[in-house]
Amino acid sequence: MGSKLSVDESVRVVIVGGGFAGIAAASQLKSHGIPFVLVDMKDSFHHNVGALRASVESGFARKTFISFNDSYQDSFKQGKVAAINTQTQNVVLESNEELHYSHLIIATGSNGPFPGKFNKISTKDAAIQMYEDLVKEVQKAKHVVVVGGGSAGVEMAAEVKTDYPEKEVTLVHSKVALADVELQPRVRNTVKEILLKKGVKLVLGQKVANLDELTPNVVQDNMEIRLDKDPEVITADLLLCCTGIKINSSCYINVFGDKVASNGALKVNDYLQVEGYSNIYAVGDCADLREPKMAYSAGLHAKIAVTNIINSLLEKPLKPYKTGQVSMLLSMGRNDGVGQFNGFYMGRVLVTKAKSRDIFVGKSWKEMEQTMPK
Repeated sequence: MGSKLSVDESVRVVIVGGGFAGIAAASQLKSHGIPFVLVDMKDSFHHNVGALRASVESGFARKTFISFNDSYQDSFKQGKVAAINTQTQNVVLESNEELHYSHLIIATGSNGPFPGKFNKISTKDAAIQMYEDLVKEVQKAKHVVVVGGGSAGVEMAAEVKTDYPEKEVTLVHSKVALADVELQPRVRNTVKEILLKKGVKLVLGQKVANLDELTPNVVQDNMEIRLDKDPEVITADLLLCCTGIKINSSCYINVFGDKVASNGALKVNDYLQVEGYSNIYAVGDCADLREPKMAYSAGLHAKIAVTNIINSLLEKPLKPYKTGQVSMLLSMGRNDGVGQFNGFYMGRVLVTKAKSRDIFVGKSWKEMEQTMPK
């Protein structure tokens, strides 16, 4: 824990977004005794790294949602941010409530299809129930098609086949190579080997031509999935979509103008300050940095942002953020995995032990100073 800092009563940090970067920043500020308010439209943090496991294993979802209020009490505000006023230094909620800040940390993250992402106004219990409902759909299905072969897609296919080896699982990916392009070829090849060994059928280098016409996450008999290059129709009864991640930029896109990159992320300097604003930081997925979008990196960003807020208050030099070698661990079901750390290949036994067994859920409960349910 950090040492407590004596600060002027005008100091108040507002954190927009309660994902991995947001809770890392909140926990750091709390440990230093710096006043802050964390704003999120949900009432709980979603450990979405474990979302795919929660889609196949009943009871796991409750380990992936952690109450903000229990961790941060009056320093948490549930609401959706409608606007940011940099002149008055106010964050405006849809309820018209205004939160004044001396420093602002934007950690809005990214959005994508359920179940990999869950970004909507919701209670903890309602969110958990959505995953429990999906588990029942997976259990009913005979043939599951996963669309998208990036990190989320390969992990999703592996989770289904690990828990339900008798089910037919097909993964459709628009590229020939699986997983993220930043990963070493050896890691990507091992991913393919694991999926094939588990019995996942791979359809690579093709897109689903009628994706917009299909309903995901609900069992439907004789669902016809058409491919863009192959006349053969895949007949399945459950579609899981793991594509189309987008930066959550709605609350700031009209505020920062040319400081917003083409992908919706915020352009930042070496200290993770939004270009042109010494008291506004962007961390996590919404920071325009040349590195994979990962929970691990988001935590590092948050630590730098909080350190620099503290250093600015103490009139100390700011600390630059330096992107390192790509570190990414892929959980391929609870009994397998592969990845790389700081550029070094990490084998299946190591990754299985480090990540695959509990998907780091315990780490988030510890960071938020709560006890994880058994």
